[in-house]
Amino acid sequence: MDSRSKNEVTVQGIAASQGIAYGQVFVYIQSDITVPSYQVEPDKRIEEVARFEQALLVTRQQIAKIQSEVSKNLGPEEALIFDAHLLVLEDQALIGETIREFQATGRNIETCFNQVSQRYIKAFSEIADEYLRERASDLRDVAQRVLQNLLGQAENSLSRLADKRIVVANDITPSDSASIDRSAALAIVTDSGSRTSHAVIVARSMKVPAVVGVRNLTTRVQNGDWAIVDGYDGVIILNPTESTLFRYGKIQERKKSFESRLLEANRRPAVTLDGVSVPLLANIEKMDEVGLVQEYRAEGVGLYRTEYLFLNSSRVPSEQEQFLAYKGVAEALAPNPVIIRSLDLGGDKPMAGNPDLFPKEDNPFMGFRAIRFCLEHRDIFKDQLRAILMASAYGKVQLMYPMISGHEELARANAVLTECMQELKERGQPFDENLSIGAMIEIPSAAMTIDLVARDCAFVSIGTNDLIQYLLAIDRVNDRIAHLYEPTHPAVIRTLKQIVDGAHRHKIPVSVCGEMAGDPVYAPLLLGLGVDSLSMAPSWVPAVKYVIRAMTMADARALAEEALTMSSPREIQAKCDAFYRARVEME
Repeated sequence: MDSRSKNEVTVQGIAASQGIAYGQVFVYIQSDITVPSYQVEPDKRIEEVARFEQALLVTRQQIAKIQSEVSKNLGPEEALIFDAHLLVLEDQALIGETIREFQATGRNIETCFNQVSQRYIKAFSEIADEYLRERASDLRDVAQRVLQNLLGQAENSLSRLADKRIVVANDITPSDSASIDRSAALAIVTDSGSRTSHAVIVARSMKVPAVVGVRNLTTRVQNGDWAIVDGYDGVIILNPTESTLFRYGKIQERKKSFESRLLEANRRPAVTLDGVSVPLLANIEKMDEVGLVQEYRAEGVGLYRTEYLFLNSSRVPSEQEQFLAYKGVAEALAPNPVIIRSLDLGGDKPMAGNPDLFPKEDNPFMGFRAIRFCLEHRDIFKDQLRAILMASAYGKVQLMYPMISGHEELARANAVLTECMQELKERGQPFDENLSIGAMIEIPSAAMTIDLVARDCAFVSIGTNDLIQYLLAIDRVNDRIAHLYEPTHPAVIRTLKQIVDGAHRHKIPVSVCGEMAGDPVYAPLLLGLGVDSLSMAPSWVPAVKYVIRAMTMADARALAEEALTMSSPREIQAKCDAFYRARVEME
């Protein structure tokens, strides 16, 4: 039976790459590798290690070839994805543990490598930070390639995708997504994954719609089924009717016109209709995102997360390695500001290969992490602080501490910073002696004592993701209660207002760098509450700038004042939605 005669079904996922596609489905099932287990004779053990080393070499050659093809077809920035894969193959902790496991057990090298790599994958999978958690897919991808090469199996590939199809898969590894024929893939849909998965990064580069987190879709569709993929709202419509097709045709025209207007408006400054200028900055992870900061015309970096340097390595990076990374970003974006956040590592973001530094915790979200970890491991903290200080001689660098719980913790961190400044002076090493110091406000205790925290810093930045999580006692990565994570809860709105007012009484500016800052529906509310600047993923800048240019700050303040009197999160959400729709018309 023609699938277009079946009943129409709508399935909700997570919007990941914008666009609308219509076509037939290709279901891509990546089969698990069966790893045999057997004892290796003692006289064959040297050969077994050599076989492992040969598999690593072949895998390295395969990935280098993919990287070259991606660079040629998609561009050098997209090819950088595979730097992380090559680093996995150089990871002495992973390789060394595999060989030690083999020497201790005598089991075949496939079994040993699989056991060790699975431990690493599990460690990354349990990280709370969405971006860093997705890096488990890098390791999983590389591990699968190594095992295929050890076992002499052909690699799975989407490069032979015939005709134009919507690819539906349980998950798509970076290698899979890189091998997709761009002319044949209409859209990418996955059962699992998040907005930060590499499949999504490649989909955006290919400019094809993508929706992720559509649970069990692979079991509900068949090859040849017809579907619409809405990458704007994260919707999949199976077996769409003629009226639905017509409606989506109109939506697509309207969305394309609106996107053109967004990009055109992004060439102009972020100034409200009543003349208030709003600095819009970017959140980044690493050097290769500097191009995006410039492309989307952000006015600097409001949050440079430094964990990537640590989590991408089996060892703690040296002071010099960190200095070069920070210096590169500062120089590239000068004279715009670059706010470097000190290490937010530990608890939910352990370094693989360093179990002694990060013992297992029952509740890592509220455990030994971030500034708590740094103050206990002063040698690691001081290396990073000195690196940041040295980079400050090459641009407008600012320093920000994460997870500050109150004034005493901030004072202790500043005391360590003072020691580092003195050490650099003794070395004769130049740095900005007036370096601006800030604190992230993401713990309720810091919000409640903002008047004390503000005494010892030059600015504060609100991390709304964790602040909301802690205020509402909601684990935001727990699917069962994620719906209770409400940015418009009255407690959240009132706490934000308290932070802003307390900071302003001490004449220091307030930024927001959590996801609320990059949502054009919430940005007017934040600005109305008195927030001075917003920092977000670079690609979100145009949409936020568009709504800022379409509103007055007076109206935003009125919205915030009304929200502060309301008791229902849904009512506040509805007010924010109405405010946005009235000013941003896509017709």
